[in-house]
Amino acid sequence: MAMFGIIVSGRLVQTEFQPISETQFVTTINDADNINHIVVFLTGAVPFPEGTAGQVYFSWPDPNAPPNWQLLGYISNQKPSAIYKISSLKRLDEMGDYTNMMFGQSHIVHNAQIGIAIEPITNIQEGPTLNNAENNVTFAQKMLESFMNYVLSYTITQAHMVPDPTATYVPLSTVQNWYTNFERRLQQNPNFWK
Repeated sequence: MAMFGIIVSGRLVQTEFQPISETQFVTTINDADNINHIVVFLTGAVPFPEGTAGQVYFSWPDPNAPPNWQLLGYISNQKPSAIYKISSLKRLDEMGDYTNMMFGQSHIVHNAQIGIAIEPITNIQEGPTLNNAENNVTFAQKMLESFMNYVLSYTITQAHMVPDPTATYVPLSTVQNWYTNFERRLQQNPNFWK
């Protein structure tokens, strides 16, 4: 009997969690790049043991590195379901080299993982708590990601350009260099922009 389930909009309910240990379970979400939210829930078939709950974690697996699990929150017998925004958890390096998109290279599909760890309810955390520096980094990274996505939505090849003497053009490589430098400085000192 399945204890946990997940719902991704537009897909069937998924209840295939693999046990890693007696208290840890993992499932894979295929083709997760365009998913914004997921619902994690207890199926009702098996409740949590008395005095326990489940920490819910998210990971973008990297075949060349150990898993990087990020805490989303928890579910319990008293809170049997939760909705989590996962689009904000995508790493910036997942965005790839923007110049490749101009030359017709196909998009790489990524799978994600959801992990649930059954723990004493006294150890359960509501979700990630970030200090101000981490909040600044997160905000700046999301702003940069949004800016790059916006700029890239206007990319065209030189062959498709229509001459316009009133327009000013900036090479995409210039924007990419600014983005890389800003991100590097942000990692070195999250408050450099102040």
